[in-house]
Amino acid sequence: MSRISQSERVAVKQRVSDLYHHAEGYFSRAFATPEVTFRRSGRNAGTAFLNQNRINLNSALFMENRAAFFSEVIPHEISHLLVWQLYGRVKPHGKEWQHMMEQVFNTPASATHSFDLSPLNLKTFRYRCGCDVIDLSIRRHNKILKGQRYLCKRCNNYLTAE
Repeated sequence: MSRISQSERVAVKQRVSDLYHHAEGYFSRAFATPEVTFRRSGRNAGTAFLNQNRINLNSALFMENRAAFFSEVIPHEISHLLVWQLYGRVKPHGKEWQHMMEQVFNTPASATHSFDLSPLNLKTFRYRCGCDVIDLSIRRHNKILKGQRYLCKRCNNYLTAE
């Protein structure tokens, strides 16, 4: 997997700067521009570190989904940081975050992505419910081993190891 080029890093920083400039105009106040890092972080496309005023973007997913990162992921993570600065502790994808996404950034407020995760080469564990076979992450698999139980959202049956 190739690394994020310097020109792509500059483009990401410019997108962040543009979003912040727009938010500053909308709210008539200044915000501290965050640090941007590129590290793989499991299945997450991006992560906002509120207390550090930093966003991390998954480099492998960025390389495969550049356009979606600029149009969706970066505004998503920036919205978390701005909501934190404006309102403090609120629900991560609550009404404040949704307002930031939809009204301030004119971007659909989606809490999850649907990127192809195969470039990440993540280890998964197969589980079955009443209607399907589901691949779970190692984190969820380990929680099941410790007694956690998960219900399928479609058929409402517990997941069992295949």
